[in-house]
Amino acid sequence: MAGCRFGPAGNCDGFYAAGYRRTEQEPLYLKPLALDAFEYSFGRGVTLGEEAAGRIRKAMEEGGIALSVHAPYFINLCVEDAGRVEKNLGYFLKTARAALWMGASRAVFHPGAVTKMSRERAMELAAPLLKKILFELDAAGFGALTFCPETMGKINQFGDLTEVIALCRLDERLIPAVDFAHLHARGRGALNTPEDFAAVLDALENGVGQERARKMHVHFSRIEFTAMGEKRHHTFAEREYGPEFAPLSRLLAERGYEARIICESAGTQAEDAAAMKEQYLQACAALPAMNGCAQEPKVL
Repeated sequence: MAGCRFGPAGNCDGFYAAGYRRTEQEPLYLKPLALDAFEYSFGRGVTLGEEAAGRIRKAMEEGGIALSVHAPYFINLCVEDAGRVEKNLGYFLKTARAALWMGASRAVFHPGAVTKMSRERAMELAAPLLKKILFELDAAGFGALTFCPETMGKINQFGDLTEVIALCRLDERLIPAVDFAHLHARGRGALNTPEDFAAVLDALENGVGQERARKMHVHFSRIEFTAMGEKRHHTFAEREYGPEFAPLSRLLAERGYEARIICESAGTQAEDAAAMKEQYLQACAALPAMNGCAQEPKVL
């Protein structure tokens, strides 16, 4: 049985302090930390060229790093206007093209915003648009890429856990991107006990099936929130903020998950990812040897 992979979202402060400057150097920084995943952001738009993407691909493959990308933040599936529908399609197509240039196997995306409409109406718009986008991606030759709708952190955003599960049920290639910090913020500090985290995993397994749930994409950090949800991400050193990773690490080990776990701490994401991996390996070591969750993971 394979295990979970861990890594940072983007280049952390330590990466630059060590004298590195380019993303293709990231495996050199991750190797001493025993990290084997990385997420590259197209949040502000896809501007990466094919040549630079090829250098990143070569470096990540040689370093054994499972690469994912984050699609532009401008995506909003909860729209009716034909022009905005076409813009959404363009964001997905550009993301998919660059992701495949880079050798990324997953692309995370924000589902959108509810604004003044009902959540039911938002789903009525988002579901058929996402199906149309997947059809267009297939037609363009990008069907092999896995897309991951992300749970969102603000109350007025589309993408609570139930909504993400519903989107993933539209097509088997969709895998949930569960941002536990966002869920913690949406619930105003909802994730504290093993039972809290288990409820999330149970909902995923019941909603999309155990196999897809086990391969989920994860974002994790500590987070500050207000009555409206997410305010800002924090580091593991800032212990006044939650959630804690330890309860989740035990559940991942016990259930034999093969998740890709990306840390979004503010500036210390690689170091905090290494801390999460250590907690996870300790949880694996506490299980019977036959479980094998700490074995070298395969790329998913």
